[in-house]
Amino acid sequence: MSTRLSCYLQARAAVLSVIALVCWVAEAAESNPLGDRQETKQKKEKTFMPMSIISSSFPHNGVIPTRHTCEGHDASPELLLTDVPAGTKSLALIVDDPDAPDPAAPKRVWVHWVLYNIPPTSSGLPEGIATGDLPPGTQEGLNDWQRTGYGGPCPPIGNHRYFFKLYALDTVLPDLKRPTKAKLEEAMRGHIIATAELIGLYQKQH
Repeated sequence: MSTRLSCYLQARAAVLSVIALVCWVAEAAESNPLGDRQETKQKKEKTFMPMSIISSSFPHNGVIPTRHTCEGHDASPELLLTDVPAGTKSLALIVDDPDAPDPAAPKRVWVHWVLYNIPPTSSGLPEGIATGDLPPGTQEGLNDWQRTGYGGPCPPIGNHRYFFKLYALDTVLPDLKRPTKAKLEEAMRGHIIATAELIGLYQKQH
């Protein structure tokens, strides 16, 4: 066999090996187009759970039972807090109604409940909770009746929305001396690492 023919056969074998390798890589990529990076991303997506606030009294965008309003016992609903993110040092809760006084022509947001420095280990607030039964360290702010504590829905007209807004903070706030919603929001600025929201609806029956 001549030297030229031998070199030709060796070169041809090398080309065929490269083609086979390219085909194998292409087949592997087709079965997993984004590779291990995509698999890792999917695993993270499956394990990630956003913080949430729910109630056993009513579903999200559901009607708030009368017992939690001024037409009933004015008792706060049970609230369950889940999946608080790592690094949370305290939680805050603001409950307000953006439809006051009339949903057809809202003029202001009416504040119903203000809490802050709720411990991040708290699983929630039971129904009708009193000031003395709040989780240790929890502090209260003023609602728009100029008092602390929960004030239930009492809309003068129309079907109103009530927002239960939960905030995860990277700090424990100082004693704000019964702050208004605005003062609490100012103190939280720059410290919010996660939020969650529950909306309830209510229209007066009488």
